[in-house]
Formats: sequence, structure tokens, C-alpha cells
Amino acid sequence: MAKTHPFHSIHAHELIRAGACTPHATVGDPAANAEAAIALAKQGHKKGADLLVFPELNISSYAIDDLHLQDALQRAVQEALASVVKASAKLRPVLLVGAALPRNGRLYNCAVVIARGRVLGVVPKTFLPNYREYYEKRWFASGAGLTGLDIEIAGETVPFGTDLIFAASDLPHFIFHAEICEDFWAPTPPSTMGALAGALVCCNLSASNIVVGKARERALLCASQSARAVCGYVFSAAGPGESTTDLAWDGQGMIHELGELLAESARFAREPGMVIADVDCGRIRQERMRTGTFNDSAVQAGHPETRFRRIAFEHKPDFADIGLVRDIRRFPFVPNTPEKLDADCYEAFNIQVEGLLKRFEAAKAERLVIGVSGGLDSTHALIVAAKAMDRLGLPRERILGFTMPGFATSDGTKANAWALMRALGVDGDEIDIRPAARQMLADMGHPFAQGEPAYDVTFENVQAGLRTDYLFRLANQRGGLVVGTGDLSELALGWCTYGVGDQMSHYAVNAGVPKTLIQFLIRWCIRTDQYDRDTDQILEAILATEISPELVPAGADGAMQSTEARIGPYELNDFFLHYVVRHGMAPSKVAFLALHAWRDASSGRWPRDFPRAGRHAYDLTTIRGWLEKFLVRFFVTSQFKRSAIPNGPKVSAGGALSPRGDWRAPSDGVATAWLDELARNLP
Repeated sequence: MAKTHPFHSIHAHELIRAGACTPHATVGDPAANAEAAIALAKQGHKKGADLLVFPELNISSYAIDDLHLQDALQRAVQEALASVVKASAKLRPVLLVGAALPRNGRLYNCAVVIARGRVLGVVPKTFLPNYREYYEKRWFASGAGLTGLDIEIAGETVPFGTDLIFAASDLPHFIFHAEICEDFWAPTPPSTMGALAGALVCCNLSASNIVVGKARERALLCASQSARAVCGYVFSAAGPGESTTDLAWDGQGMIHELGELLAESARFAREPGMVIADVDCGRIRQERMRTGTFNDSAVQAGHPETRFRRIAFEHKPDFADIGLVRDIRRFPFVPNTPEKLDADCYEAFNIQVEGLLKRFEAAKAERLVIGVSGGLDSTHALIVAAKAMDRLGLPRERILGFTMPGFATSDGTKANAWALMRALGVDGDEIDIRPAARQMLADMGHPFAQGEPAYDVTFENVQAGLRTDYLFRLANQRGGLVVGTGDLSELALGWCTYGVGDQMSHYAVNAGVPKTLIQFLIRWCIRTDQYDRDTDQILEAILATEISPELVPAGADGAMQSTEARIGPYELNDFFLHYVVRHGMAPSKVAFLALHAWRDASSGRWPRDFPRAGRHAYDLTTIRGWLEKFLVRFFVTSQFKRSAIPNGPKVSAGGALSPRGDWRAPSDGVATAWLDELARNLP
């Protein structure tokens, strides 16, 4: 076995390469259709496919009407199936082909499952359409209720019925179910029971003629079923060569996972085709475990796994490095299409606005109090507060913005803070915290008070603590509510001062928004004219400013304190955060995905308005190094801060870190299991 990739075991055991095939049909010619299927199967083998799904009745072609009932055709179908079975002996993919098969005096529209030279089983179609252009009950019998049976095919007796799921004995996550066309248009798709019985990938062999708007409906059903049944869903519709006597065909192939489209074929293609994608069955398994409703549904359905026959087969995975056929978004908290980006930014921004204005009303506060540094987080909190006041019909002067320069505050950020407050029309003021900080450091006997350049954590936190202390006392004095500015990324990394520091506020409006999304939210505000042009220009200047806590004076070289140099790039940390918290993935798999997302500076789908300066790459050594630091910070050194965070709205479906919401963890835990897993799989 070739083992050339450092992540080969994860790739082989959790990612199933599935394909939706669109062969060129020859109307009523099983031999030609078998050859077309075999040709695509060989292509799939070369591409490392594990599972290939063909259209409904592709061995005979679908739209042949009464020809299905002809003895000559039925015998030709049997012979054609035998040729496909024989050809599959040396091919990697499991093949799901469509054929009409006689049994006990009836003809059934079937999915025939073929692997390594044998037929694993046959699944008959349950729901037969007999309305509008469909007349399937004229030719076929329904498979409803047919369980525990066998059928003779290709010279052997194989399992037959609607109670079959298929599971590779040597690839634990390769478990699939088959249904046929109308089955998933029904209110009760058979794949629902198949998923509840344990199938991680559900497949649909479809003919599905095309009419205007139907492609959208198919996509909706595929996405919905993959989300509702918590599975991967592979759909293949008939395409070129099918009879157009009264119907037309577009050959739509799709692969979905948990409601997300992974791949889609070109429609109305004249040549045979195949669309493939790697379905992450490990992610599906994790989602089922963390979504209790899935298991509750299995209980309500009487535990379908006890009624299904699990057909075992040996898949013989080769573990070779065959890359990854899957789009890995560099910014999982940020949609990668303009339409979704605009819609999600609109929702995220308004979630924050509504959350803040409700808390303001409930607290019967007179004012909002915000520390404005000129950085990203306080900027975003301030524009959210301004919109909340607008929506409440209150003057923006009700917002008290304070810039509080310390020992390392730069002229640029201070100027941006003042410019933003003036542009928004809030009540701005300035408190120099340096005299109070010097007094506190002197009272403590800190070396800095004696003139030494001792810039330790105490020096930093005295400044952060004083700023928050001032804000709370100002709120007491003026009937205000302190608006927290810290974001989700900082909570994950513990990059905040605990207690009377920036970890605390009356309402943490940014606590559910990661740093990468905040940048897009501010850009969205600019692009959609949420504020005036003067405000937009200041927002653009702030976006262009390097992220820094500005707590330690610049060095002799003039370089300012860099947050990302200390804790790692936020774009990587947000990537790690998404897959660790939302999906519970092992560190080595997170590294595997990060490598595919970030190893090529020109790769990936770029969200609109992403700064070109950020289009760079990270190698495996860099990814591993920052991931290890993330694991320590997240699991060991920062949970106690999250256990005591103030209220704030959940914003992203990617997760939140409130102990009252998505994330509950011990404050005194260790990261040994995660670090050991990373070391074992990525030495």
C-alpha cells in the first residue's frame, strides 16, 4: 500500500470519494449502456472514487415505456449487468447502477449495488410516480414492504429489499443507502430510515426529466435531505441520449453534505460526465453525536437499525495520496459567495444590534459606554451601538465613547478613534490612564515606576484593567451600560484581561463574532451605505491598521507590538476554532484541512472584498506550530475566562463560547489528549 501523505489514515478512514455519473444513454440498448457505465467506472477508478452513482434504469435507459415489459429486453439487461459485474472486479469504486429486474412475476425498478466483481444487493424503488407525465405503475411493482428477501441476478442469489444498507468492513465510515428518484420526492423518503439505521451517505439513482424550474427543486430536496437526515447525499439524473419522444433530460448530478453543496455537474452536456467530491463522513458522524434529535428520531421510528440488513463488503482502500476533491473554505465563518456573504453579514450585524438594544431597554440605562481604541473590535462595537440608537429613535449622543491612551497608544489609532466618534456624532471624551497606571505600578513596587523598561504582563494588565475600571465607574456615574468590545477569537485564545479587564462588560456585543467575520461586517457596512461617506473613510483606515493591543512601547527598531506575531494569525486561529468547536475534529484532521485550504496562495474561493494582502499561504510546519499553540491556549489557559463571560448574543452558526450556550468545559482541564493526537499523526 502506498502511504505517501502524512494524513493518509485520516483521508482513508473519514473521507469517502463519491461520484455522480451521467453516461450517454442509448435508448433500449443494454449492451451499449453497460459499456458506457463501465467506461465511467474506469474513469472513477483512476480518480480514486469509492462510490459511483448512475441514473435510474441506466442499463436499459429510462424512457422506453412498454419496452420494459419485453422478454428480449429483460434478458439483455441481465446480460449487460453481468458484463458490468465482471468489469468491476479490478475496479476500486462501488457501483450503483439502475436496472429493471423481474422477481416472482413482477418487474421492479432497482438500484443494483456492485463491488469487486459481485453484486452486493438490490434495492427496489418504493414510490412509483403515476401522475402527469409518469406511468411507472404500468410497468413496475413497488418495493414497499419487501424485506428479508433474495433475488437471482448475474448467476448468484443476493439480498433484495428496501431494508438494505451497505457497509465496508475495512473502512468504518463507508456506509451507504440507496433510493430511486421519486423516493426522495415523497414526504417520507426511504433514505430517512436508511440514515437512522446508520448510513452516512445516501444515494439517489434518478431519471428525472427536466422542465423549467425543476433543477432548483431537485437541489432544494437534495440539500434538505442531507441536512435533515444528517448525511451525505449523491444524486444522479439521466442525461444525453435518453429518449426525447415527449420529455427532455439535463443530466444534473449533485453531491451534498449536511445541507451544503459540494459539487454539481454541468447540465445539458452532450458528452458523458462525472462529478466527484470527498464526503466527510467523520464530520457527519460528529454532527449526529452532537445533535440529540437525530437519535431521538431513531428511537421514535423504532430503531431502524434493528430492521435493516447491513451488507458487509471488503473495499480494500489503498490509502494513496490522491489529494482532496473538496473545496475547503479558508474562512469557515465567512460565506464564500457574494449572495451568501451579503445575506449573512446583514443577519450578523442585525443580531448584534437587536441584542444590544434589547439589553439597553431591559437595563433601563440612559447611555451606552464604550472604550474606543481605534482598533477593529471597539470600532465594530461602536457602529453597532450607533445603529441601535438609530433604531430606538434616540440621539447618538446617548453613546459615551472614551479613548484612553496608555504607554503605547499610537497617534494613528488615537486619531482614528476620535475621527470615528466625531463622524458618528457620539459623545466623545478622553481619559489619559498613564498617571493612574504609574501610581498603581509605583504602589506595587513595579520596576517600571523606577524607570526600568519592564514591560511584563503586570505592566500590560494594569493598563487593560484601568480602562475597564474607568468604564464601569463612568457607567455608574452616568447611568450607563458598558458595551464589551472583545470578540469570539479573543475569547477562544484567552487574549483578554480577566476580571476587571476587557474580558468583562455589562453586555458583550461582539462575543459571538470571530475576528475574520468582524472585518467583513465592517466592509459590509461600508458597501451597503449603513453610514455616511466620512464614516466609511475612517472605517477603511481602521481596517488597514495592523492589529495590536498597544500596551508595550515600540522597540528600538520602531516596530509596534503585534498581536498576531504573539498568538498567531487570526485567519488560522479562526479556522482551528471552527473545526475544533463546531465539529469536534481531531487536531491532525484540522491540520489536514488547513493544509489543503492554505498551502497554495492562489487556491480557494475568495470572498468578495477580501484584502489582497491576505492572499498568502501557510506550509505544514507553520500550521502545526500555530495549531499546537492554539490547543494549549484554548483547552488549558483560557477556559476560566470563558466560564465567567458576560451575556452576549450568539451570532454565528459556527458556534459560540458562552458557558450558557454552545460550549461547556472545565476551567482546570488539560490538552494532553489533543496534543498527543497531533504528535502521533503529525510527528
